[in-house]
Amino acid sequence: MTAYDAVVLAGGAARRLGGADKPGVRVGGRALLDRVLAACADARTTVVVADPRPTVRPVTWARERPPGGGPVAALYAGLRHTTAQDVVVLSADLPFLTEETVRRLLTALGTSDAEGVLVTDTDGRDQPLVAAYRTSALRRELTVLNGVPARSGSAESGGLTGLPLRRLTAGLDLTRVPDPVASFDCDTWDDIATARARIREHGHVLDEWITAVKDELGIDLDVDTGLLLDLARDAAHGVARPAAPLTTFLVGYAAARAGGGPEAVAEASRKAAALALRWADENTADAKPDAAPDA
Repeated sequence: MTAYDAVVLAGGAARRLGGADKPGVRVGGRALLDRVLAACADARTTVVVADPRPTVRPVTWARERPPGGGPVAALYAGLRHTTAQDVVVLSADLPFLTEETVRRLLTALGTSDAEGVLVTDTDGRDQPLVAAYRTSALRRELTVLNGVPARSGSAESGGLTGLPLRRLTAGLDLTRVPDPVASFDCDTWDDIATARARIREHGHVLDEWITAVKDELGIDLDVDTGLLLDLARDAAHGVARPAAPLTTFLVGYAAARAGGGPEAVAEASRKAAALALRWADENTADAKPDAAPDA
């Protein structure tokens, strides 16, 4: 996958949420904006078009002029800070957007002659704010719509104020990728409730919780959670229930002392799991004392 930049539009009025701070609304314990930023974490430059706020990782801030000028004007402002040939354009209210979706869009763009690849929702509608574009194509169409010559660093976007995104995408050669999950956005409080309920479903809750904890603690470490869960199970069943959280804590501490990283966690987990199994074996009814080699 080639290098890319990302532009996240996060400055809308959120009228259907009663004017609430939509990017800061939490789903699964994480702000919607932070969830989107995690999905494009490997972007070379990430520009958020909104007033600055605390985020889980550093970003470049931009603002359309005048503020509240709509998505086309906001995109114009964000693109001024990008230099990559490809740019991912996202809204800040996508609770289920993942790195896999972003990679899928960029791969589709890189293997086609299209000027953009966008997601379609469950009804087949285009979602131009879940998309990857050729940066040059976006700049070309924005210049046409704005009616002014393109010039580096220009903040002039008055001609773009209030324009719908379909006016921009109408001039682009686009490819579409269906993805009803990644395209789900949170426009209303009912949408927020739906997202929160889905995250708490059995198939999602552990991954969501681990990701939220890592964000909260500032940890950027991908480990085999299945291995840790197996360890916790063996410690709880083979020793005592309170042994599970204490053992996993000690594994983390040992891994940190060994230099950290997924390999250190896996090695410490393996040793602790073997110990838990040996401990459990001693409690079985047919356990025999260790015999000498020459017995």
